[in-house]
Order: sequence, then C-alpha cells, then structure tokens
Amino acid sequence: MLKTQTKTVIDASHTRGWVSEPDAKRLLATAGLTVPGFTLVTDPGRIQSAAQDLGFPLAAKVVSSRILHKSDHGGVKTGITTTEELAAVFERFARLDGFEAMLVEEMVSGLELIIGGKIDDQFGPVVMLGMGGTGVEIYQDISLRMAPVGPEDVASMIKCLKGGRLLSGYRGGVVVNRDELTRTLICFSEFFMAVAEMIESIDLNPVMCSAKRCVVADARIVLPTE
Repeated sequence: MLKTQTKTVIDASHTRGWVSEPDAKRLLATAGLTVPGFTLVTDPGRIQSAAQDLGFPLAAKVVSSRILHKSDHGGVKTGITTTEELAAVFERFARLDGFEAMLVEEMVSGLELIIGGKIDDQFGPVVMLGMGGTGVEIYQDISLRMAPVGPEDVASMIKCLKGGRLLSGYRGGVVVNRDELTRTLICFSEFFMAVAEMIESIDLNPVMCSAKRCVVADARIVLPTE
C-alpha cells in the first residue's frame, strides 16, 4: 500500500524533480513517522481558520515548483504569533517564483538532528544520522550504516557522533528519548528500503527530538533525473 501510494506521488512529482514537502510529510506519516500538524493555504481568506485550527506559535514555508531550498529564498518563517503576521508572510511568499501554496504547521522544539538515506554506488541503500540544523554542512557530524538498521545499529550510530553527548542533556540541554529516536530511525529505514528504487535521496532536517518524541520538521525527497 505504501509503495503504491509513494509511486503515485512520485509519478506526479517528476516534473519538479522532488516531492513537495506536504506530500513528503504525508508519506512519512503513513509510514509511521511523526510530523507536525499542518495545513496548506492557497487562499488568504483561509489564513484565520488555519491559525485557529493549529494554534500559535506557527511556522510557515513556501510551497513552490521552482524552489527546493526554501530558506535560501526567504521561504521559511518561524515563531509566528498573530494572524496579521501570518497574512503578511503569505503575501510575501505569494511573490516568490513558482508559488503554489503556504505550508502552515505547528512549531516543534528539541535537539536538531538529521536523518537521511541515499543509494551508495558501492554499498547500496545507506541510512544517515547526524547533528542537524542549518550548520549540518559545516560540522559534518554524521554516522552511516547500510540499510536496514536495527536497534544495535542505532546505538552504534549515536555513539559515533562527535555531538552524541548532546542527546543526554549536555550542560542542561534537551535529553532525547532514545527509544523514540531508535523507533524513528528504524521506521525511516523501512520506509527508505521500500521506496529506494524510486528516489535519489531523502533528507529529514531537522528532526526535532525531545524527551517525548522525534518530529520531522522538514522533509526533502529528491528524485532521480531522467
């Protein structure tokens, strides 16, 4: 069922070269991963009801057929606390190239991690865990394992991270629920294995992990070029 649903979404996404974030999050939620509550706004008249349904504070992101890296184009706004502010963000997003909709979702907090998957030329499907957020390319603190992964693999991946101590609440920081992180990685690994032949890569960054849950705050599924 999941594979069939994924193929339907991917077939409809080839013209843009990636799966839109709303579609990616729907697929991930179907696979058992936790995503924020969200809604799509295409009409400014729906802004107030969207805010009431989700509750403040909110995050907003542009959905565009021409923008993959949203933050590079000013297509992300977090910490929105009023309907007026959300309306102003919609007006700004609507002027961006290829605008389709505004994704509005609940704000989530926790330690920022990155979870990813790609097809390695030598090893095949590979799963990644690392310290996430905007600095991921600077710190490059990641751990890789061949998919599928199990609980022992996840424990080993965490141990190999230079920033692994942050998961235990280093200097008063967030203590990450290891059981939930393990479940999330295993669930992601199973999803990735099911769809690997149809995609080029998946990046979930950040995945916000707290004492209670790990939430996929952003998701990017890139498709192979034909």
